[in-house]
Amino acid sequence: MKISVFFGAVITSLVGLATLTVLLSGCKIKKEEYIKVGLLHSLTGTMALSETPVRDSELLAIKEINEAGGVLGKKIKAVQEDGQSDPATFAEKARKLLSQDEVVTIFGCWTSASRKSVKPVVEELFGLLWYPIQYEGMEASPNIMYMGASPNQQVVPAIDYCAKTYGKKMYLLGSDYIFPRTANRIIKAQLGQLEGECVGETYVPMGHQDFKDIIEEIKRESPDVIINTLNGDSNIYFFHQFSEAGLNSNNLPVMSFSIAEEEVNKIGIEHLKGHLVAWNYYETTETPRNAKFVSDYKNEYGSDRVTGDPIEAGYIAVYMWAAACEKAGSFDVEAVRMAVKGLSFTAPEGTVTIDGANQHLYKQVRIGKINSNGLIDEIWTTPGAIKPDPYLSTYEWARGL
Repeated sequence: MKISVFFGAVITSLVGLATLTVLLSGCKIKKEEYIKVGLLHSLTGTMALSETPVRDSELLAIKEINEAGGVLGKKIKAVQEDGQSDPATFAEKARKLLSQDEVVTIFGCWTSASRKSVKPVVEELFGLLWYPIQYEGMEASPNIMYMGASPNQQVVPAIDYCAKTYGKKMYLLGSDYIFPRTANRIIKAQLGQLEGECVGETYVPMGHQDFKDIIEEIKRESPDVIINTLNGDSNIYFFHQFSEAGLNSNNLPVMSFSIAEEEVNKIGIEHLKGHLVAWNYYETTETPRNAKFVSDYKNEYGSDRVTGDPIEAGYIAVYMWAAACEKAGSFDVEAVRMAVKGLSFTAPEGTVTIDGANQHLYKQVRIGKINSNGLIDEIWTTPGAIKPDPYLSTYEWARGL
């Protein structure tokens, strides 16, 4: 009797354990229906103006991919963090996303300072950052996918265009951090090759608001064109004060590298009409894929919203990561890195391809002029996509930079 009771208790325990195992297994399966990715952008601070719309485009891509069935049978779940326009915060949040949240990849950053702060974190923890912004080059990390232009796909052709169209006397104005200083070092070397002249070079802190004395100096130096590498809301104050000083695109054109359609909206068309920008994509870009992208973005966020190059690059990043995972049959960073080599995607800007040697995209260069509707008209372009050359190794005048 005691033996039967003993075995009955054992059987009951085994049944209970089996039931618990099934329940736990079910919970695990339910949990693993999702794969987590990190979105790391400045949602507050001076860079929120530019970065929030990029975050929005990434969320749109995630929504579309999820509606189409997800990636490798799993839906994507976004874990969002605010870099607060502060490089140290970006590094802290990147570490949290990879170590605590256990995301399989990160999409994010804007300034080169924020990218440089995240770079050692993703290299140490062997994560993968998809970076959506044009930048100064001189970098190729195995743990970063560069979705924006390298300098030979933005800065160099823009300076050539300005020299031929407006003249070779240039004033360089930028925010005081990595991208403007490195870009201007490139520009000064290029001007030397063009027999041009840098008539002034000024840097201001991020978030700087008072440009009156700088504008007076620019007027005294009388350049043919201003090359603008200001970032964030400093552009609002500069262009408003530029207009108040009686300057405009007719008497002193400005070529900007960090103003896209979203920034035009915030700064004001009356202050920017006729000024120049250099990117790889505009809302007005005429490709079969772009009309749908613009429509989908406006349907999601409102008809008053605009697209732009960084917004499109963020969108590209999510799709290329998803395609690389499908190709690899895995979310593993190394497998994705290998799968992405030579991968192409039909993007709103046209077909883009990842260079397997440096993890940058082949991209077409487009120079634009801001029109009276707040959009950007393409006025010059390369015939096709340009091979990325982040170190400018194909330019003799760039040696030693």
